[in-house]
Amino acid sequence: MRSQWFKSIAFIGVLLAGTQACAAKDWTVNVGGSQEYDGGYGGSYTTPILSFSPANLTITAGDTVTFRNLGGASHNVHADDNSFRCAQGCDDAGGNGSISGTNWSFTRTFSTAGTVKYHCDEHVSMGMVGTITVNAAPVTGTPISQTTSGSWYNPAQSGHGFLLQVAPGNVILAYWFVYTPDVTAQSWLLAVGNYDPASNTVTLEAYQPTGAKFPPNFNATDITQNDWGSLTFTFSDCTNGTVSWVSKLPGYGSGSMPITKLAEVDSLHCGI
Repeated sequence: MRSQWFKSIAFIGVLLAGTQACAAKDWTVNVGGSQEYDGGYGGSYTTPILSFSPANLTITAGDTVTFRNLGGASHNVHADDNSFRCAQGCDDAGGNGSISGTNWSFTRTFSTAGTVKYHCDEHVSMGMVGTITVNAAPVTGTPISQTTSGSWYNPAQSGHGFLLQVAPGNVILAYWFVYTPDVTAQSWLLAVGNYDPASNTVTLEAYQPTGAKFPPNFNATDITQNDWGSLTFTFSDCTNGTVSWVSKLPGYGSGSMPITKLAEVDSLHCGI
């Protein structure tokens, strides 16, 4: 325990300092149908319904929509951008997207955020049109923000770790205080890049500075920034995540490991 605590304190000195995924849903859009009216004198008549119900639907990327033909007339579902044409199956999946009066149904997955407009080829001039608004899927983790700043490490490998600093302009810097594969020296890695504030993951180009001397003989012009490879950070919540790496230099290879926040920046508390 004492040794573990010492290593953690030493690491802090060097640094100077559950979100669950939403399940996809299936939605239903009824196509056409018929409506019966009282014709008086004991009689009645039926007219086709020339519309989609609901005509306007909002879903999340990854959701599916099942279109069901309720009859009344021959219909199909044809995207305005020609991304699909379906009835008894879909043309792009080996089916037949021509208008049909059978009680057909098909299911389509919408994976890309945006607006999909569609129509029935036979009745588009009569207003049989529809719209599906696809919203981006929520991030399945904690998005990167200023609260990501702090020191991170793997408790099972106390003695090396990361300093993460989130700067203005959606810039993130990562310092990995680690060791060389041949156990001859410390290896300080610097990674920097831009992050998406809506995402919980970022990949950064990493560099290994070498060549400088200890003060008073330090000279910044002696530093060589060697292209080390890349680091990818993914955060599952405010205090847990993973880091993976792919190195271009001999001996470092590639791999991944879990990381935990060891210390945060004062006043930057996740969720506040």
